Amino acid sequence: NDDPRFLQISVPIQPGNSGGPLVDASGSVVGVVVAQLDKITALKITGNLPENVNYAVKGTILLGVLEGVAGLGEKLKPEPKSPPTNAAEVAKAVEAACGIVLVEK
Repeated sequence: NDDPRFLQISVPIQPGNSGGPLVDASGSVVGVVVAQLDKITALKITGNLPENVNYAVKGTILLGVLEGVAGLGEKLKPEPKSPPTNAAEVAKAVEAACGIVLVEK
């Protein structure tokens, strides 16, 4: 629905990927995976079976939410001054950028 808070992505996702980071080639988190297009509904409407039509919440939206949580904003790390140069460094950057946010009533 052209919602500016989301990115449409063609990255394959599996059940359980929701909440996982969407990262760029340098390991920077650019979003969080949240949904995939309902293939059956799309098939009924268009007659075509879509593949890899998935969605992520934009990182800029999430950053605003996280910065608004008392005590959490100062724990967020800025992007590294120099991007990772190999796959192992990218993996470390992704791991360092991930965390768990628990929301309670």
